[in-house]
This record gives sequence, C-alpha cells and structure tokens, in this order.
Amino acid sequence: MLLFHKTLVRASETRSFLIDRIVPAGWRTCEMANDRIARQQERTEWHRVERDLARFGREIDALRMQGWRDA
Repeated sequence: MLLFHKTLVRASETRSFLIDRIVPAGWRTCEMANDRIARQQERTEWHRVERDLARFGREIDALRMQGWRDA
C-alpha cells in the first residue's frame, strides 16, 4: 500500500521519494534517482518513517529551489 509518492523532474533527470507499507515488516522508504534506487530502508518503527518523511520534505523543497518541478 503506497503511503507517499512524489516525483520531481529537471530536464531528463528524475528524483522520486516513496513510502509504502510492507506486511508484516512495517514500511519501506525509498529514494530513487533516474529510476535507480539511491537509498532504501525497511522500517519497523513509525517514528523512523516520520523522520524519513520530514527529510523527504526538506530534500523536495531544496530540489524545487534548484529548478526541479513536479512530474
């Protein structure tokens, strides 16, 4: 079950941020750059997912400041 998904583009580059529910383990947080996994974590504690989501928000804001746009 997908909980969060945001993709940004600039020219031919893409960056994606995803959080999904994986049963029974918990959640998976994933960052992708140009359709390749840049970082992926499996989380069993919700507060760690919240931290990842906050980090995603900061990174998305920084990318937008650099000219990236929502896909």
